[in-house]
Amino acid sequence: QGENVLFLVTNFIATAQQAQGTCPESPSVLDAMCTEDADCPMGNPVVHGNGIKTGKCVMFNATRSTCEIYGWCPVENSTLPRKPLLAEAENFTLFIKNTVHFTKFNFSKCNTLQTSDPSYFKSCTYDPVFNPSCPVFRVRNMVEAAGEHFGDLALLGGSIGVLIKWDCDLDHPAAQCQPQYFFSLQDTRYNFRTASYYWGSQRQLYRNLLKLYGLRFDISVHGQAGKFSIIPTAVSFGTSIAFFGAATVVCDLVLLYLDAKADLYWKEKFEEVR
Repeated sequence: QGENVLFLVTNFIATAQQAQGTCPESPSVLDAMCTEDADCPMGNPVVHGNGIKTGKCVMFNATRSTCEIYGWCPVENSTLPRKPLLAEAENFTLFIKNTVHFTKFNFSKCNTLQTSDPSYFKSCTYDPVFNPSCPVFRVRNMVEAAGEHFGDLALLGGSIGVLIKWDCDLDHPAAQCQPQYFFSLQDTRYNFRTASYYWGSQRQLYRNLLKLYGLRFDISVHGQAGKFSIIPTAVSFGTSIAFFGAATVVCDLVLLYLDAKADLYWKEKFEEVR
């Protein structure tokens, strides 16, 4: 799925035992509808379909005729379950471990609690107040934090963004450097296809096709850290003083040469000696 990406299956459509051959195209494909062979020019691919037209118009069922194709047969099943097949996935938990390095300050920090108890991460669940050092997240809670309901996304899938944000003041103890977690909804539909191939008893190649729906979690990490240092502070202070000095000169030039009452300002600023 990509770097820093996790996919959790919540629903699927299976098409079993497909083999390469000829079969009627699905009537859900508009380019496959026909009434005679002339509607199915041989060698033309079916637009948004599953194969190449053979030149024949054949019966798909008792009421519909479609173009015969050469491809993986039978054609892909398109019947979507009315309810998610893996609805219990909402109770799954995700363990997200992250370590941040601030090389300028020679400082590293992990988002997990440093503990010798091996059972801690098996029993804890993240809570921003009571358990901020346990990066074990319940899937349902993550979806709700993104502003959605698990049942709504589980049927057709969706994409959730997970942002781990570090903002550390290194003048304070290292224990106070803790990440914050933010969840956002990126898309309300997500699916892809995958297939497993195998040889039959007659040395014929078969495949099982799966169209998978589910939740895609895109994880990103942003971080910044700061620490007091006398040298940058002195440089900033000196720059400020120089700026105010330059501002005074500019004001004098404007009042002496550009202002309508420049003569009055000149007399007040300078004293003539005779």
